[in-house]
Amino acid sequence: MADKDWDFTGIKAIFFNGTLTKSPEPSHTESLVKISQGIMQKHGIQTELIRTIDHPDIATGVWPDMREHGADKDEWPEIIKRVMDADILVLAGPIWLGDNSSETKKIIERLYACSSVLNKQGQYAFYGKVGGCLITGNEDGIKHCAMNILYSLQHLGYSIPPQADAGWIGEAGPGASYGDDDGKGGQTGFDNDFTNRNTTFMTWNLMHLAKLLKDQGGIPAYGNQRSKWDAGARFDFANPEYR
Repeated sequence: MADKDWDFTGIKAIFFNGTLTKSPEPSHTESLVKISQGIMQKHGIQTELIRTIDHPDIATGVWPDMREHGADKDEWPEIIKRVMDADILVLAGPIWLGDNSSETKKIIERLYACSSVLNKQGQYAFYGKVGGCLITGNEDGIKHCAMNILYSLQHLGYSIPPQADAGWIGEAGPGASYGDDDGKGGQTGFDNDFTNRNTTFMTWNLMHLAKLLKDQGGIPAYGNQRSKWDAGARFDFANPEYR
């Protein structure tokens, strides 16, 4: 039963599923995402899930709008509005060849395309938002994939709480994936305590940090304002040439 003392109403979360499987086919990654989504929704958080591969007109590139750089179509300018409106971002996806899927990487690249955008305080626009990741697969690589995602998100300005990653991998090689019939009346991975614990902890840590940041108006706007740096402020930086 949800603890009614924890109310996160007003916070929004967006999940990207980097599966290579198009809808309406089931996604193993989505089965894990729904656990995190469910916890958030129980506590008043508005969530949205985007299966990236269902949006073929998200153009490849590292500009905010690739239509200005030769692309015929680009859905990203509309999608990034929903990302900017969210307080929490979770990138989820499968492991392929020991790494994140091409769909997951595409979202990271398009987020990077918007990393120069500034907020009202003159900070980079992703300041004050929190990020995490969920990984699934049948081969080693959860930590490698998580490191890539979490490094990328913090580099873009997202705040990363403790234990902001979770995942599940089955036996190496071909076999059942997360959520498949386990032949015993259950679903593979659903009773894995390590995955269940880490997914739950990740979700709560994302919620806690998102609320802390939202309540205080984001990351304090001093010493990190690109607009003021460009205007000449140096925030106590002492250039050795002038000592």
